[in-house]
Amino acid sequence: MKLRLALVLMAVLAAVAGCAERGVIAERPVSTENEAYRLDTGDKLRIVVFGQPDLSGDFSVDSTGAVSMPLMPPIPARGYTTDEFEEVVAAELSRTLLRNPNVSVQVMEFRPFFILGEVQRAGQYPYVNGMTVQSAVAIAGGFTYRADEDRIKITRNRGDRIVELGVDSTAPVMPGDTILVRERYF
Repeated sequence: MKLRLALVLMAVLAAVAGCAERGVIAERPVSTENEAYRLDTGDKLRIVVFGQPDLSGDFSVDSTGAVSMPLMPPIPARGYTTDEFEEVVAAELSRTLLRNPNVSVQVMEFRPFFILGEVQRAGQYPYVNGMTVQSAVAIAGGFTYRADEDRIKITRNRGDRIVELGVDSTAPVMPGDTILVRERYF
C-alpha cells in the first residue's frame, strides 16, 4: 500500500515538474499602482533647468540607458524614478556648470509595449497610462478565434532580472512589457 502511494505521489510530482518552464522566474503579479515608474531605454523626457533655456529640452533615454544633454557628458537614467533623476541631473549640473540648479523632469512619452501570440495584429504599440491586458488586446485588434484568454503571460524587466507573470485580463501593463496570448488546444 505504501509503495503504491509513493508511486502515485512520484507520478504526480513528475507531472507537475514537467509543466514547469526552464529559465523563467515565475511570480504572481503584484499591484503596480503604488510602484514608482523607473526610466529605461526608449523613454522620452522633458528636462527643464529653470533659468537655463539652453540646457532645457526634450531628450531620449538612449540604448545605454543614459541621457545626453548639451554641455554635459551622458547622464545615466536607467532605473531611476523621475524624482531621483532630477537629483542626479542637479548634482551633475552643480558639479560642472551651475550653482544650486533647479531641475524638473517629466516623462513625455513612455517606451512602447509589445503584444504577441493570438491577437489580430501582434506588434509594438505606444503605452498609455492605466493600461490593462484587456485594453492592450483591444489596441492589437482583439483576440483571434484560437486565443486562450485564460493563458496570458507578461514578461517584465525588473531591474537586474526578467520575470514572467501569469496574469488575467485585468492585470496592469507597464511600459516595455511583452504580452503573450497563448493558443488554446480545443
